[in-house]
Amino acid sequence: MGDDDGLDLGEDVTGVDGGKKSGGLTGLLPNLLKFVAIGLGALVFIVTVAVITYNILNGRGEAQTVLDPTSEFVGTRPQYATFNLIGQLSTRTKDQNHTVVFDMVIGYDLNNNAASTELTARVVQLRDFTRNYFAGKYYNELEPENENILKQEIQELLNTRYLDTAKVREIYFIKLDVMEI
Repeated sequence: MGDDDGLDLGEDVTGVDGGKKSGGLTGLLPNLLKFVAIGLGALVFIVTVAVITYNILNGRGEAQTVLDPTSEFVGTRPQYATFNLIGQLSTRTKDQNHTVVFDMVIGYDLNNNAASTELTARVVQLRDFTRNYFAGKYYNELEPENENILKQEIQELLNTRYLDTAKVREIYFIKLDVMEI
């Protein structure tokens, strides 16, 4: 016979796990706290990543890659067809004491036959436009440091006022000399 015979130690022998089930808020509370903690952690992570990204995009962070503008490779530049029938022209500047001698070439989309046709058909208008454009400029506006501004203005004027189907993509100056009279 066993030592336990007839002894009642107050133990519940109703089931393997004691027959008691935790219910209500006491069983749900640990799981709820776990999900709240995961949510707060995710929120902190998202805010941190957003702040770091914002600082980098606004220039307050250090750039990860720095391109050297003096390096030989900067990327591929598009290739354009050129229209050079305008030829060399000369005119006086707006201040009347300088002469401008220029030869301008227009760059347009490669293999665009409609643009080539339109530019050829308007060669007289283009010559007149460029002569009038340079005649309306003062000497100090035609200095070499303003050359990119001149190209941009000419491109915008040609695309908006003079050409219908052709789009000027680049302006090249073969010659741009300003001489005092």
